[in-house]
Amino acid sequence: MQPEAGLVVMARWPGAGRCKRRLARDLNDRLKLASSGERSARLQRQLCGHTFAVARREQQRGWIDPVLAVSGVGPRGARRWGRQHGIARVRLQGQGNLGTLLKQQLLLEQRWRRPTLVIGTDLPDLSHDHLHTALAHLEQCDLVLGPAADGGYWLIGFSRRLMRKPPHWPLISIPWGGSEVLDATLAAAQRVGLSVALLQSRCDIDHLEDLKPWQG
Repeated sequence: MQPEAGLVVMARWPGAGRCKRRLARDLNDRLKLASSGERSARLQRQLCGHTFAVARREQQRGWIDPVLAVSGVGPRGARRWGRQHGIARVRLQGQGNLGTLLKQQLLLEQRWRRPTLVIGTDLPDLSHDHLHTALAHLEQCDLVLGPAADGGYWLIGFSRRLMRKPPHWPLISIPWGGSEVLDATLAAAQRVGLSVALLQSRCDIDHLEDLKPWQG
């Protein structure tokens, strides 16, 4: 039986100096930590491990078919990483800005003709409920977005109908990396008449101050 939805996990290889560079820079500049690169990589490994565990559990339940889209390492290392975490489908992200990467991954998922979610690995409290809520919205709406506190989004989801219409995907002319990503995405969706649902806003981990809510 085919899973009800696809899930693309966009993940960067957790190697020192290859991930969480903004966090590493904050650790070095503010706390003067010589091992900031390794500390950031350790956090990346923890975040990825949590995200993969959530995806794997839903895969075992038969709800979601995850694919790991990796950057920062070659194809052999990416496949090995996926196997270590029980994810069979693994591929590289490719080249280009985030909009190009997202489009490439979604085009590869088109053949399954099912709703598809895309997430990163920066959300420490990602839960099964987040994924199920997003999929529930996609039964009624074309697009679902999980707003992030920095003005971006931590999840984007496409309905089965929208997956068949790449020209309507709101991924073009977005100011990636800035504080207007969500607003620009919503405006792009409105221009082509997409119905949109928003999830609860969350804070992902990019900078040192983003860690404060998780420090006990």
